[in-house]
Amino acid sequence: MPTLTFFFDNTYARELNGFYSEWQPEAVPAPSLLYFNRELALALGAQLHSDAPDDLAQVFSGNAVPDGAMPLAQAYAGHQFGGFSPQLGDGRALLLGEVLDVEGRRRDIAFKGSGRTPFSRGGDGKAAVGPMLREVIIGEAMHGLGIPSTRALAVVATGAPVFRETPLPGAVLTRVAQSHLRVGTFEFFAARRLTEEVKRLADYAIARHDAGAMSDDQPYLAFFKGVAARQAALIAQWMQVGFIHGVMNTDNMSISGETIDYGPCAFMESYDPLTVFSSIDQHGRYAYGNQPAIAQWNLARLAETLLPLMADEDQALADLGAALDTFLSDYDAAWLAGMRKKAGLCEVAGVSDRADVELIQTWLDLLQTGGADFTLAWRYLADAAEGKTERLRSLFVEQAPLEHWLAGWAQRCAEEDAAVGVAVFGGDAENAAQLAQAGQARAQRMRGVNPWLIARNHQVEAALVAASERGDLAPLNRLLTALKAPFTENAEFDDLARPAAKAVAACYKTFCGT
Repeated sequence: MPTLTFFFDNTYARELNGFYSEWQPEAVPAPSLLYFNRELALALGAQLHSDAPDDLAQVFSGNAVPDGAMPLAQAYAGHQFGGFSPQLGDGRALLLGEVLDVEGRRRDIAFKGSGRTPFSRGGDGKAAVGPMLREVIIGEAMHGLGIPSTRALAVVATGAPVFRETPLPGAVLTRVAQSHLRVGTFEFFAARRLTEEVKRLADYAIARHDAGAMSDDQPYLAFFKGVAARQAALIAQWMQVGFIHGVMNTDNMSISGETIDYGPCAFMESYDPLTVFSSIDQHGRYAYGNQPAIAQWNLARLAETLLPLMADEDQALADLGAALDTFLSDYDAAWLAGMRKKAGLCEVAGVSDRADVELIQTWLDLLQTGGADFTLAWRYLADAAEGKTERLRSLFVEQAPLEHWLAGWAQRCAEEDAAVGVAVFGGDAENAAQLAQAGQARAQRMRGVNPWLIARNHQVEAALVAASERGDLAPLNRLLTALKAPFTENAEFDDLARPAAKAVAACYKTFCGT
């Protein structure tokens, strides 16, 4: 009997012949299971016949490919740091196949680090333990925060080294995604002027991700608008938690609107729009503050691939341009809606969007000049909604600017409370009780959207070093447990919620792991 059974239904392999190379994962000498998400496996509809780590390691190393899998390396191109690479593709990854999960949603299951493929471009096709476990941590952190993300199903140590600057222990990641269709997938065929192939790909993507678009008068425009809307919502969520992807190449932008490819990514600590963590982003192209504009730039590359599919190219050019403009307005709306929630505010009559944007931007400027921790400042602002400002004040050296902003914020909260019938003015006991109740309700809402805990960079590194260099998985597992409930303060994980020392945070860099 097999270790586990997936019920594959591989539409990509069936319907897009010529878009991939059939390939098999390389055998590994001594597979050892480092991570397995049993809950995710069951959600994928898998039947688990054995929990034995050695049996699972054989499957998720690629030594025992599950029945029904059709391993293939997908073709794609990509703009990398603005320069176009016409042939990238799965150089160290394989799509095993697709399943329908228990909710009827189609999901890809893919390997990463499973050896050379026809797209390897001279690389070894392998991956190291550290970067693959980073994908586990950050993907689960994003999932816990409610941000669309690929997720790791398993990581297996291969028992063989990979050679980078120094020899590192090798690993294979199993990743789950809504799909692995990327902007770069469309670019691969468009760059070769294979319009019919672009059409086949677009029709497939519409059927998979935007089924309603096919009945639209302009299906490819409707598809593009769907992709853009998902990206607007996603990037706004990144910005609201201080996440920096680090390598927003077009081959790393998913059509589905999920965060994909966790390489040189990290969460910002002290707020600064120019923050860059990636060791290879020397000019700040993918800095925190640039992410919305880069998403729009990537979408423009997708629009270029779809243009030949439209009957009237002049009209299509205008329509796609308008849709690109709509991306920015959609992003702005999603950003403001999310930031209002973080600040405990709602949209109310008499308060303009512009006034709220200015209030929130002034708060961000205050965080930047004060060097305050982005995550904890928002979290402790919820205390202030209840009249308790001690923790918030502790983040700032200069108190006067904070006092000034809090006064303006309190006035904005009062206007909102008055609009919904809370008695803001007057000093009797009934009014005081109403105000206290409103403050508590606001604080509760704020704590539901402002995490207490994120994947702090120094804690991520400590867990990866322990696992990679010492074979100690305890720090990793403890961090993953904490990240399941990022909005709940838990004294057991106080150390994981604390920011790194300023000197450590200032020089922190991440690497892509290839």
